[in-house]
Amino acid sequence: MDKVVSSAAAAVADIPDGATLAVGGFGLCGIPSVLIEAVLEAGTTDLEAVSNNCGVDEWGLGRLLFEKRLRRMISSYVGENKEFARQYLSGELEVELTPQGTLAERMRAGGSGIPGFYTATGVGTQVAEGGLPWKYDDAGNVVVASPPKETKVFATATSDGVVEKEYVLEEAIVADFGLVRAWKGDRHGNLIYRQSSRNFNPLAAMCGRVTIAEVEELVEPGELDPNDIHTPGVYVQRVVALTPEQAADKRIEKTTTRPRPDSTEGALVDDAATHGLGG
Repeated sequence: MDKVVSSAAAAVADIPDGATLAVGGFGLCGIPSVLIEAVLEAGTTDLEAVSNNCGVDEWGLGRLLFEKRLRRMISSYVGENKEFARQYLSGELEVELTPQGTLAERMRAGGSGIPGFYTATGVGTQVAEGGLPWKYDDAGNVVVASPPKETKVFATATSDGVVEKEYVLEEAIVADFGLVRAWKGDRHGNLIYRQSSRNFNPLAAMCGRVTIAEVEELVEPGELDPNDIHTPGVYVQRVVALTPEQAADKRIEKTTTRPRPDSTEGALVDDAATHGLGG
């Protein structure tokens, strides 16, 4: 039952080239940065990553992207990464852009053993009809486009009578490995996420066949209140305990500033509206 491994390097040692990784985090908040760095140092390449975004140019999944270790991304937002845009538009990277809620549900469904589901999101657009550019060649021509998806009309009883509405079928995502970061975890793999880091981490943990968790504070079994646990240990196969220095190394994706109300005019102070905080 003790799932703690000696190091991040040992935890990711069997991730092969060509593997699919489900990676937790939102922006730079709650990203498994130590595990990502271990994958980078291991030299693993030709990877497909499933994550809300691809970090930034110098941190998170952006580290793997910059070294051209990623061949494909399934994500919903990539606007903070210039290298991502360059590789995509030059034909070096295949990208499947997915509505954020749909991506979350595809990952949750994969972890729940549900092969697919119907959603209204994307009906009447290229998400359902196909034709979204997944990959370009170096001349800017689309060489891989999204296929059309199955749609179905469902009838729903409402106070105004029966209403028919069209939905699109989305397939679940199951990844070879899940990489997540937790605020606290025990040796059995039970995890708690703090604040905004409870975003895609539970979903990435669910949909990975083998899930590896880096935890900022490792505790003994029984110390976590079962009512507080976000990811049960059944979903987690390996736990890496971070050093205090690793746990404290959290980057800010974008800092905004505003005048301090009680200061002299023009003085600036870090605003609370920043990305990358919370775990």
